[in-house]
Amino acid sequence: GMRKIPENVPDRAALEPYLHMPLTSVPNPFGGDYASFADHNNAMLCRFLDTFGFDYEFASATKYYKAGRFDEVLLRAAERYDDIMGVMLPTLGPERQATYSPFLPISPKSGRVLYVPMINVDAKAGTITFDDEGTETTLPVTGGHVKLQWKPDFGMRWAALGVDFEMFGKDHQTNAAIYDRICNILGGRAPEHFVYELFLDEEGQKISKSKGNGLTIDEWLTYAPTESLGLYMYQRPRQAKKLYFDVIPKAVDEYYAFLGAYPRQDWKERLGNPVWHMHDGNPPAIDLPVPFALLLNLVSASNAHDKAVLWGFISRHAPGVTPKTHPELDRLTGYAIRYFDDFVKPTKIYRAADEVERQALARLSEALGALPQGADSEAIQNAALNVARKIERYQDHSKQSPEGGPGVSVAFFQMIYQVLIGQERGPRFGSFAALYGVAETRGLIERALAGQLAA
Repeated sequence: GMRKIPENVPDRAALEPYLHMPLTSVPNPFGGDYASFADHNNAMLCRFLDTFGFDYEFASATKYYKAGRFDEVLLRAAERYDDIMGVMLPTLGPERQATYSPFLPISPKSGRVLYVPMINVDAKAGTITFDDEGTETTLPVTGGHVKLQWKPDFGMRWAALGVDFEMFGKDHQTNAAIYDRICNILGGRAPEHFVYELFLDEEGQKISKSKGNGLTIDEWLTYAPTESLGLYMYQRPRQAKKLYFDVIPKAVDEYYAFLGAYPRQDWKERLGNPVWHMHDGNPPAIDLPVPFALLLNLVSASNAHDKAVLWGFISRHAPGVTPKTHPELDRLTGYAIRYFDDFVKPTKIYRAADEVERQALARLSEALGALPQGADSEAIQNAALNVARKIERYQDHSKQSPEGGPGVSVAFFQMIYQVLIGQERGPRFGSFAALYGVAETRGLIERALAGQLAA
């Protein structure tokens, strides 16, 4: 039953009369054509599975209860009631032990799921007797009149459906032995288990269905392709992972990096490449000349609001690359604009350069101006490094330059992105300037030095 109203649904007050009712009896708070809250949730699950191409058979627990799919095992639960209680009671506190029953009758009067002690369990008749708000009531355990508490329900379903493999989150791990024992009591064989870690929100807290403090599937897919989410879910299943908007760009670029590496790998490496598993051994061949993170910075620097503007930069940087020849890149440009508008633009903060930084940027502009026409990203990067090596603030003595002098501190490139783009970090500077254009990058520096970027 709905024991509390989720925090992330509209018009929460309208759901209060339905507390403790099965979700199949609760109106759908999101509207639409779904008959109940449960139908809506089930549809969202199926849509997710369809999006990622799962081969599955959907089953409704409520329909299985009502259709008698669980009846045989529920009658066995009545017969072996004491054995089930022997498993459950030691896991409960004294107060809960006094009222606990694995059976949860659905009140014929109110339609609510009742958490009440049993007056009698008649295994021969297949019935339970309980107090329903002052009325002694007897119901059959079959036909959907009764549900099981969630822990016994796990084991019951395994026994009734012959489940031989079950994946569940780490929050279920401590109860796995209970599920197994109840499955065995009810005549089944406990399945093999695989336990995965939990997804966390931005603050490192467990994502809660009732709080809605996580990133939804639809939200992720607004800003990135399905394959990026597939990779994020596939990797490190036994390690807790934060699921929030900031992880999206990295996940996108990691997916295409794995995809790009696949043709160059031998078979041993391919079998360890996530894309082999994600695409059933046949990953697509996709050429992506511009990473997603670099697209985001291009949008940020150019203030582009449509794909045509971005393609002007891309086509100049990579002649022959067009939306028709590279449809996947075209798809990513749309994602990049949406992601920038919703998450990067609102947080952009340009800062003014101090005197040392102004001198560094002026020297960088001069160095870029001295480069030959069509200089590539490596030449641009080296020009920037040569500027930084001569400025004491940006010398890193823990590194060594090719000439044997000090290397360059990351603070130099952090300064560039903070002053020129209003962000804390960005991709490799040479790659960015080559894509954006040397002349355009110099123009950006000129605007920064003129005080036109920082408020």
